Amino acid sequence: MHDEHIAAAFDRDLEALQALMMKMGGLVEDAIGNAARSLEMRDAELAEEVRAGDRAIDGLEERINQDAARIIALRQPAAVDLRVVLAVMKVSGNLERIGDYAKNIAKRTTILADMPEIGGAPGAIRRMTAEVQRMLKDVLDALVARDAELAGDVIARDADVDQMYNALFREFLTFMMEDPRNITACMHLHFIAKNIERMGDHVTNIAEQVIYLTTGEIPEEPRPKGDRTSTDPGVAPA
Repeated sequence: MHDEHIAAAFDRDLEALQALMMKMGGLVEDAIGNAARSLEMRDAELAEEVRAGDRAIDGLEERINQDAARIIALRQPAAVDLRVVLAVMKVSGNLERIGDYAKNIAKRTTILADMPEIGGAPGAIRRMTAEVQRMLKDVLDALVARDAELAGDVIARDADVDQMYNALFREFLTFMMEDPRNITACMHLHFIAKNIERMGDHVTNIAEQVIYLTTGEIPEEPRPKGDRTSTDPGVAPA
């Protein structure tokens, strides 16, 4: 009976930990969407909300890490359960990084509001961001359902995000060559696009954790990298 009580308490702890992670995921999803919307609408107030909201995301990651450490210390979970706790910690770390990239976009949005608009860049960035947002939603669903197939689909879709990034990168180079006055705005937009591409990589990291959690194995094949500018030190995220 005592063992059953301990098991029930552990299950409750685990559910609470995963609930925190899903709450964090929801905040990150909102941050991504609002960052893209603030850029497209040139809405400095919404951009500021994204920047301020990042504190709540950071706070949830901290709480998840503290609760996970407490569960490991007090419950001493068996291997399978320990895998769940460690996966939640890794997922929350990736979510925190995605939140940081959303905050970076919001910072640049404020600067870009005073600059001339560059072609259809905000709309293209919004479409790219919407795909990352859908990937994040699907990977969190896959995590809850322990759906390795859906997680694998999310990994495959990261190539589409990379292709969108490459297309934008070429577009920005064209605009800069056509008119030097576009250079500053294009550089900011390029860093925003790079931030979104990196978000996709972190979503893919989460998908790999889902597969590990479900099958006990990390995907062996290196995922295809559609971003051809990754090795260029000049395009590191802000």
